[in-house]
Amino acid sequence: MKTKAIRIHGVDDLRLDEFDLPEIKDDEILARVVSDSICMSSHKLAMQGAGHKRVRHDLAANPVIIGHEFCGVLEKVGKKWADKFKAGQKFAIQPALNYGGTLWAPGYSYEHIGGDATYVVIPKEVMEMNCLLEYKADNFFMGSLSEPVSCIVGAFHAQYHTKGGSYVHEMGIVEGGTVALLAGVGPMGLGAIDYAIHCGRKPSRLVVTDIDDARLARAASLLTVAEAGKNGVELIYVNTKDVADPVEHLKKINGGKLFDDVFVFAPVKPVVELGDRLLGHDGCLNFFAGPTDASFSAMFNFYNVHYEYHHIVGTSGGNTDDMIESLEMMADGRLNPVFMITHVGGLNAVPETTIKLDKIPGGKKLIYTHKRLDLVAIADFAERGKTDPFYAKLGEFCAKAGGLWNKQAEDYLLEHAPGI
Repeated sequence: MKTKAIRIHGVDDLRLDEFDLPEIKDDEILARVVSDSICMSSHKLAMQGAGHKRVRHDLAANPVIIGHEFCGVLEKVGKKWADKFKAGQKFAIQPALNYGGTLWAPGYSYEHIGGDATYVVIPKEVMEMNCLLEYKADNFFMGSLSEPVSCIVGAFHAQYHTKGGSYVHEMGIVEGGTVALLAGVGPMGLGAIDYAIHCGRKPSRLVVTDIDDARLARAASLLTVAEAGKNGVELIYVNTKDVADPVEHLKKINGGKLFDDVFVFAPVKPVVELGDRLLGHDGCLNFFAGPTDASFSAMFNFYNVHYEYHHIVGTSGGNTDDMIESLEMMADGRLNPVFMITHVGGLNAVPETTIKLDKIPGGKKLIYTHKRLDLVAIADFAERGKTDPFYAKLGEFCAKAGGLWNKQAEDYLLEHAPGI
């Protein structure tokens, strides 16, 4: 079967290729990808090429398919998996396979599987590691968001704390404690706010910082102080741009105290160092945002590591349990990460979008892999619609949904957008 896919051939060398997929083996599965959301990690892959830690091929000789936040439909199931999966089932994939101690992952390491493709062959290790998950919702876009949400879930679970005299790590944020999310209103920060408000292990106070009023205002309109309060969380948004002493300012907001848990959502040295200074006794800092610079570093107070038991964790992706939790919370309505999506496009838009992702404002860029569409912001649908009835209709559906992507818009796009 032929597939069309975005493959990386080298640094910033992403191409829309058409090629034949091999016939599946008994321990493989053929799948049709419907949607993929573009992750900053794919931008880093484009920047680094073969130097990326997850790449295992000579990209010039064996280019790999990019994209790892995808959702679709199983087309043909090898007989080894016939008792567990059926053709026609929707699926999502946890790309962090942790297979045999390797960093291999769809979207980085494989020639025949990645999210930015029309059809893919799912290799045996995905099933062996229980990373192929059935997706039961009536849309595809939320399935593409389950992977980034699982990264957030994993970050919260990776936090740890101790008690005096004990060497046992108690996993998770401090229940009923205080949390600071620094640079926390980007797409992943928004997801973290949503999860902190609605998960089973909540903080009592959640302080979210950024330096952009417009981003903070959007976050406050989507994830409201009132909704947090209903769930027992005091939510406070703070612009620290012009604050002379952000540590004292945030301490004052936090009742004169430092924080139990701090999450850093930007790989920026001053932000990391601010996070260090905000940690209270036995405080845990999660460095969430992965840098592109392999030598990135920041100052960390080791006096406080010794005497105040400060510690730091870093998470890169979630695991299968995190993704299952994400899917379950989305299915029962506790999480609604659709607000992460700000742009929609087709497979043709992937190369330029991925390479320039750090320069394109907004949140998640959602791709429908069988379609040929420019990348367009949802906020621009109405303007586009003045000359294009297709976008006028999408704009109507999104306006009814409060400016957010939705099932009606997706269904209309899948039926009426031009094919790739």
